[in-house]
Amino acid sequence: MFLGLDLGTSGVKALLVDGEGRAIGSADASYDVSNPAQGWSEQDPSDWVAGVKAALSALKSAHPKAFGAVQGLALSGHMHGAVLVDAAGDVLRPCILWNDTRSHVQATTMDSDPRARAISGNIVFPGFTAPKLAWVAENEPEIFARVSRVMLPKDYVVWWLTGRFATEMSDAAGTAWLDVGGRAWSDDLLTLGGMEAAQMPDLLEGTDVVGQVQSARADLGLPKTCKVIAGGADNAVAACGVGALSEGQGFVSLGTSGVVLTGRDSYAPLADSAVHTFCHAVPGRWYQMGVVLAATDSLNWLSKITGQSATALSGALGDTLTVPGAVKFYPYLSGERTPHNDAAVRGSFTGLDVATDASTLTSAVMAGVAFALRDSFEAIKATGATFETALAIGGGSQSDYWTEMLATVLNIPLERPDESAFGAALGAARIAMCGVTRANPTEVMTKPPVANIIHPQTNLVQAYEDAYAGFASAYPTLKAMP
Repeated sequence: MFLGLDLGTSGVKALLVDGEGRAIGSADASYDVSNPAQGWSEQDPSDWVAGVKAALSALKSAHPKAFGAVQGLALSGHMHGAVLVDAAGDVLRPCILWNDTRSHVQATTMDSDPRARAISGNIVFPGFTAPKLAWVAENEPEIFARVSRVMLPKDYVVWWLTGRFATEMSDAAGTAWLDVGGRAWSDDLLTLGGMEAAQMPDLLEGTDVVGQVQSARADLGLPKTCKVIAGGADNAVAACGVGALSEGQGFVSLGTSGVVLTGRDSYAPLADSAVHTFCHAVPGRWYQMGVVLAATDSLNWLSKITGQSATALSGALGDTLTVPGAVKFYPYLSGERTPHNDAAVRGSFTGLDVATDASTLTSAVMAGVAFALRDSFEAIKATGATFETALAIGGGSQSDYWTEMLATVLNIPLERPDESAFGAALGAARIAMCGVTRANPTEVMTKPPVANIIHPQTNLVQAYEDAYAGFASAYPTLKAMP
């Protein structure tokens, strides 16, 4: 048996699989995000530990025999977060999350140095880890002076499980401290960020063994021989879960953030496009992706405003996709990554009138997110990647209406896999399998069976194309707004 843990922004999912990769059981636990100031997003690492404990306890209770046979586990985790610990391993402040944009000034300063893009292969975005530490150095110097180690979110849990400070290539690639082509910490980038190599965790490949679960975690009920495998960043691990390792293998994710991703067999960055080029969670491969910071997060925001659940809002639209409405939504609730690299731009509705109701707003939010994903889609295609089809994953892809809208906006068929609900948790379990058995990832991380294919509505493609053109042209106006 093997365990995959997906440490998400809003909760953790634990998936138990057998030696053939078949799901035996799953469990979830949720936690909160704190937004203490505009553009800030933080989380208490102890909440992740509590979530992992709760999810594992639920799995153990439901499947005691299988749980007792677990040979290895691996984690997927949300990227870029800055967990700062002192020499004793105590957390110094709440983790600054991936969608926190407070360090936009520091990111711009770092990005202005030609070495940053040349070595990392990426723009230094405000959400990346390095500018977060620069912000702490400038604004919380007493904390910065005590920083012994910096960890990514999943790696904090790995340290809690094993006692070892370690990370792996796919998460490290999102720090702006890594030589992404060389797959090693860069002394030049560390110096640029005011950091030292001694503050960095051990650097492994995603399928490498970190160590065994330490005796202090015996209360989890895992076998003493259970190995912890390094794992990977959420999108890289999700790609492992759907077999997107190589050229032409990709997916579109409607999760908290939105992602368009494709595997690459070689390192081919194009930083100026605002497309991320990162190491994959398996050795010798990379991937490229465009990121929308607020995808289902936009619908969840509308849910809070209206007092209706996201499921209720989506269900009220019915089953038949309609033409884009007059009300437009721009999903820049936390700024935007691809293609704008703009931490300051903010979301907006336009075209509101007295007849606007909740369903109109819901349709506008879904369309705005789809158009933002189209922006990333076009940016990745500009690097030479091609998409004849793509897998649709993430919680939002469970909505037939939203997935059909997205297929129509992208004008390609979208395939929904059977295991779409497991996503990165399945990818993490597959990484655990490869880490323990040393199996070839290409033999384990295969494309899952396709449950159904959502085709573009050909009679609506042009209408959505015209609406997308209007969406894309609106950014300069939004950027100029105070």
